[in-house]
Amino acid sequence: MRPIERIRNILRYFDLESELEDNDVVHEEILKGIVFKGTNLWILGFAIIVASVGLNMNSTAVIIGAMLISPLMGPINGMGYSIATYNFELFKQSVKNFTFAVGTSLVASTTYFALSPISTAHSELLARTSPTIYDVLIALFGGLAGIVAISSKQKGNVIPGVAIATALMPPLCTAGYGLATAQFDFFFGAIYLFTINTVFIALASVAVSQFLKFPIRTLISPGQKKRVNQWISLVIALVLIPSIYFGYGLVQKERFNENAGKYIANISMFEGNYLLTSDINPDRKEIALVYGGMDLSEGQKQTIISRKSDFNLHKAVVTVKQGLSFDSKGTQNQELLRLREELIMLNQALKEKELVIDSLRRKEMIGEALLKEAEALFPQVDGCTYFDSWLYETGKPGEPVKTSLVLFTLKENGLPEAEKEKVRAWIKSRLGDPGARIIFE
Repeated sequence: MRPIERIRNILRYFDLESELEDNDVVHEEILKGIVFKGTNLWILGFAIIVASVGLNMNSTAVIIGAMLISPLMGPINGMGYSIATYNFELFKQSVKNFTFAVGTSLVASTTYFALSPISTAHSELLARTSPTIYDVLIALFGGLAGIVAISSKQKGNVIPGVAIATALMPPLCTAGYGLATAQFDFFFGAIYLFTINTVFIALASVAVSQFLKFPIRTLISPGQKKRVNQWISLVIALVLIPSIYFGYGLVQKERFNENAGKYIANISMFEGNYLLTSDINPDRKEIALVYGGMDLSEGQKQTIISRKSDFNLHKAVVTVKQGLSFDSKGTQNQELLRLREELIMLNQALKEKELVIDSLRRKEMIGEALLKEAEALFPQVDGCTYFDSWLYETGKPGEPVKTSLVLFTLKENGLPEAEKEKVRAWIKSRLGDPGARIIFE
């Protein structure tokens, strides 16, 4: 099979035409999704309360439930589809219903949080107040999945999945929390995240609708098309640029946290002082350290602070405080001093044990290395055993002599005595031990 035919076979897996729904059916489905009255309006109200309770109680499972039943995706897809097909009447209807849905959601969520006795901002709430470029990517690809599913005969469970991924409902409820508690930074952050989701889901609908060549159902001039494209570009720029800025800030914070963590691990013990607590503030680029032990002098504090440069924390502000000080006055302080000395001794013993373990591990590898080298030089060698030992000799009082012992296992044809002498000389030179004992069996 030629390469071009293989490529064509692969591309068939990505073909949408065979599963594409009839254009009229897609159009009717879009029209049904933008309506907010009766069933859709009741479902929206229920979803708002469920999402607000989930955010209030910091329950991820409840929030996901609200995303699943939320009908907000409908008018957004309607806006994207109407722009792609230049159906301005449908666009106005989609925007009208979408605005009504957003307003209803804000009123309901604000009322709930104003009445709720719990006003603490938990992690699920805070996660919806700082949108970044990554939220743009989530909204864009989630929107692509959603409009492709609407256009396909085999929708499966894609639409609920898109609702979870793009998370339209929680930002609206978070904005309501910001209004109810007069925390307007929460409100604007959440509304911006909701705007990102809305714009890029709609943009995904525009792109897929044009790619699938949905029919244009109204008359439109080239000038009107150009103006529509210009407006799309302007809206994308207004939404995208701030998210890139916030995304860059998020990356910088994560990098600061990572470098600060390495720095703190490096100075966790300093000249008999132990780090009791540490606090990292990536927003202000501050690191607070609290030590326990002997009183730290100003010189010692400056040494601890100066080590931040080794971890690319040049602009970080490091403060060093003494939380628990040991001195030599009083019985209690004497006991604390004794405990401190014991801790130092235990720490030193632990380090020595670690060195011994590392040494033993390295020795385990020596025998393997000797075998590989010996096989290349002397093919008759079949196995190798290596270990350190002590040599005790009668008639020679005093300390025993430490020596290396190497045992070579030979194949049936063995080694001539001359070759064995070469092996002995090579091993002694290789180990740097003239007294090494080499045995053959």
